[in-house]
Amino acid sequence: MDGVSSIDESPQTTPHDLRAVGVVAIGRNEGDRLRRFFDSLPGGLGPVVYVDSASTDGSVEEARRRGIEAVALDMSLPFTAARARNAGFRRLRERWPGVAFVQFVDGDCALAPGWLEAASRALETNPGVAVVCGRRRERSPEASVYNRLCDMEWNTPVGDALSCGGDALARVEAVQEAGGYDDRLIAGEEPEMCARLRARGWRILRIDCEMTLHDAAMTSFGQWWKRTVRGGHAFAEVSSMHPGLWRREFRSSVVWGLVLPALAILPAPFTRGASLLLLAAYPALAARIARYRRRRGDAMRDAAPYAGFCVLGKFPELAGAARYWWSARLGRRSRLIEYK
Repeated sequence: MDGVSSIDESPQTTPHDLRAVGVVAIGRNEGDRLRRFFDSLPGGLGPVVYVDSASTDGSVEEARRRGIEAVALDMSLPFTAARARNAGFRRLRERWPGVAFVQFVDGDCALAPGWLEAASRALETNPGVAVVCGRRRERSPEASVYNRLCDMEWNTPVGDALSCGGDALARVEAVQEAGGYDDRLIAGEEPEMCARLRARGWRILRIDCEMTLHDAAMTSFGQWWKRTVRGGHAFAEVSSMHPGLWRREFRSSVVWGLVLPALAILPAPFTRGASLLLLAAYPALAARIARYRRRRGDAMRDAAPYAGFCVLGKFPELAGAARYWWSARLGRRSRLIEYK
């Protein structure tokens, strides 16, 4: 975990034909991060579409200077990453209908050398797989504990998966069949689409391959809190749409963020403080999570803070869930939650 990620970003050549692979990238004011993404695109690749959300740093001009198709979203309409990805996918299909696979990627990421070749081979050899994802890493995990937490969070098990994240190679046929992402979601749009894909018989596959190098640039507690609030919002909204997805995470945030504190604190005056002993469940939960991470191979210096922030995260997750339910009760759409 110490030091900058070891992904080699130098260009590599491969005999694998990537002309049937298109790319849809989204971003806003990514600056050097976007330029690193453009530099990471391999030679011989199919079309690339960049979808911009009102950048003021020349991102659209930079894309067009490199010969990349750029789409500027109409920001008078509510913005979501899902809407941006759908806009890029539509442009890709309109101009290049022969593209078979599409790599969705965030503009603050760089593609790992060899990823598109490995992922496209996985789709070619597994016709029942709709989406392939790999190992997303954080560019500078040593810069902050929050960056390091992101890097650990993205180290998901290899094999069949329930969902993917924002970076993934998808079969165009499958995305079309599912109807793309849900424009209304401010977070969790990838797992939600994956749930619809799996309901149609498609599989999601996580392969053992480096995929992208991400630049979270998350250096403050406030950024972590906002990101975790957004996660809680996604847990609540997506689980309400697909009861089999994230229901456990949503219930966990309610139990640990609301029910347990209420049971411990509210009766305290009547129990002479004995009910406060229930709060010992929090360090017990942290210890259990740390043991789990240790069994997965994490060093204690990583497992301990990960466990601590997982427990602390129940409170911003609850805040995010409450934000969703309040908006839903009022019949309003939630506003975007941004942490950077």
